Amino acid sequence: MSINPLVFILAFTSGFIIMAIELLGGRILSPYFGSSVYVWGSIISVFMISLSAGYLAGGRLSLNNPNLTRYGGFFILAAFTLLPTVVFGDVMMDYVFLRIEDPRYGSLVASALLFFFPIAILGMIAPYSVRLLVQDSHRSGHVAGVLYFVSTFGSAIGTLLTSFYLVLWFEVNQILIAMASILVAGGCSSILFNKLNND
Repeated sequence: MSINPLVFILAFTSGFIIMAIELLGGRILSPYFGSSVYVWGSIISVFMISLSAGYLAGGRLSLNNPNLTRYGGFFILAAFTLLPTVVFGDVMMDYVFLRIEDPRYGSLVASALLFFFPIAILGMIAPYSVRLLVQDSHRSGHVAGVLYFVSTFGSAIGTLLTSFYLVLWFEVNQILIAMASILVAGGCSSILFNKLNND
């Protein structure tokens, strides 16, 4: 059975969740630092730096025997690194808010504490996905283009669905827990698929 549909579905899912978390970041930080351009600049900068680190790490890891088990592990690890935001988010925000008065640097530090690790791990998924999908080097550009289309389309859907509906229907922590659960389910499906196809 081809792994292509599974990898594309998981790439779409990761793109969706990255943007959903980014939008929720604004909701989490706003009671403490407001929702000014400084705050959004901090959130976007942290996400870009985190994704950059993840792309680099994922590309390096893809060189060493790429497989769906490790790929699934990225999703599960991202889910677990997201949970501290749910459990300790208020404590971390209080800690930063009381020590850094400037909303520019306070929001930057808070964003890094809350989101750097889960987003960096999610960033590892894109380059690793390319490596899993590429069987012929002559088609690598096409495969990468299709994959980034799927992932970015997922990001667009995640942005619209989160901002138009999810934040109106659910609390932030409920959405984050749901996102973590989806990541775990995606990771387990990848590991199970690999096991079934290697037995």
